[in-house]
Amino acid sequence: MSKKRGSWCWALLWAGLVGLSLVGAGPAAAAESRPTLHLFNWADYMDPAVITAFEKQYHVKVVRNFYNSNPEMFAKLQAGGDRQYDVVFPSNYYVPRMIDAGLVQPLDHVRIPNLDNLKPKFRNPAYDPQDRYSVPYQWGDTGLAYDTRKIKNAPQSWAILFDATRNPNQPFAMRDDAQMMLGAACAYQGAGYRCTGRKHWTKAAKLLLATKQRDNFNGFAAGTPVLQQLARGTVAVGVTWNGDFYHYRRKDPKAFEHIKFIVPEEGSELWVDTMVIPKQAPHPKLAAQFINFVLRADIGAQISNRNDYATPNAAAQPELKVSLSGPPVTPTDAELQRLYFTPIIAGDDLAFVNQLWGQLLSR
Repeated sequence: MSKKRGSWCWALLWAGLVGLSLVGAGPAAAAESRPTLHLFNWADYMDPAVITAFEKQYHVKVVRNFYNSNPEMFAKLQAGGDRQYDVVFPSNYYVPRMIDAGLVQPLDHVRIPNLDNLKPKFRNPAYDPQDRYSVPYQWGDTGLAYDTRKIKNAPQSWAILFDATRNPNQPFAMRDDAQMMLGAACAYQGAGYRCTGRKHWTKAAKLLLATKQRDNFNGFAAGTPVLQQLARGTVAVGVTWNGDFYHYRRKDPKAFEHIKFIVPEEGSELWVDTMVIPKQAPHPKLAAQFINFVLRADIGAQISNRNDYATPNAAAQPELKVSLSGPPVTPTDAELQRLYFTPIIAGDDLAFVNQLWGQLLSR
């Protein structure tokens, strides 16, 4: 074998090895080069199949992180999360706070044509005029869930929580959200859920403190743990959300056989969870594509059918489960009459509320 032939053979062998190496690395390299969309959402609030469908259609990777409360989400964004996440899902009354704090960017409506699928009543809301920063995702209400075996003859009232004579012994839990709980206390005191002003807030905080100091207070719960506590029997009453209650009851009817959900007659929270793009989002264009994808009629229905929450998407209505059209998922007309958006507060008033809440938690 001559040196020339030997060199040629080695050249062929080396080319083959390089080719094999490139072939083997190709798919992995392609996967590594895919854009990555980072979502920051409430736990268990998105159908994984929707994520998979978006990844497949847009040839991207989606990474999800979770939070259990609006305050937790807000604190994470202030600590640099606005540079880490592409889409976040705050509740309506947190949208103005995020705008004021410079944590979100205006939306490019040209990239979100499916905004036209939304019901008119969810367009141009007071918390975000002209839908400039946010897009509705799901909506519902906040109420009380209680064990009918342990709390007898309960009224449809916040009294189940705040009147010690209604529940002198059974453990109970409150939500870990300042404005939500102050609104509930205000409603019980006759000032209405939408109460504002330092006089009303201070009076409500005193009621919350007295309630917290009762021996059967079990703590401030974030997210859905209160429903799990109700199912286990570790609490007899707690503040929770209508869709979560329905979802848990549907998944485990026996555990929730004796648990009832009510919208207190004095008034409670009507909320909309939204989608926003953080100010420093790594992939804002991809984020807009995701929001537009969620607003498709079929995807909107798929999310609500899985989450057991009402959708603001009018185009999705024909594909929704019939069970979502009535209570507890969709409030009755009578219930809607006593449901209100949490008031928008900012500046010194917000600082005052946060100070009140901090004092309440520390005592």
